[in-house]
Amino acid sequence: MDTTERIGPPLTGDERETLRAFLDFHRATLAWKCDGLTDEELRRQASPPSTLSLLGLVRHMAEVERQWFRRTIGGDAEVPHLWSDSRDFQAAYDASGATRAEAFAAWEAEVAHSRAVEAAAESLDVTVYVPRWEEEASLRLVMLHMIHEYARHNGHADFLREAIDGTVGA
Repeated sequence: MDTTERIGPPLTGDERETLRAFLDFHRATLAWKCDGLTDEELRRQASPPSTLSLLGLVRHMAEVERQWFRRTIGGDAEVPHLWSDSRDFQAAYDASGATRAEAFAAWEAEVAHSRAVEAAAESLDVTVYVPRWEEEASLRLVMLHMIHEYARHNGHADFLREAIDGTVGA
């Protein structure tokens, strides 16, 4: 597990730089947890009846990136989900027929799009209406939410990777 470069956040950066760096660190951590594994290993499920797998996490995070940056901040509410016709984020977890190539291509494309949307925003104070919350939310909150989402799922990835080949590491 050493082919993915993870750069830690700056110790003295401004708020936006620090948020970007923490988010990118967590993105890199998810990729790092998947390094060196076969498609079969990446599809290995946590424990029945859960369908959670490392590949499922990558697919799920592609959907989450798409939701928050493309649909919510970017305003493209009509863009379809990647793996569900019924707006089901959990559908991405079922990676039984998925491959590293397709999952990572989708995730990397969404991350690139997310970075472009964030970079184009005037400031972290840009707000958008979030229907599920029925309130306005700032880009700052969305970035913090994404850091939280990755950190939580990277904890899952730790356990999944250890169960596959015994590899551990933060």
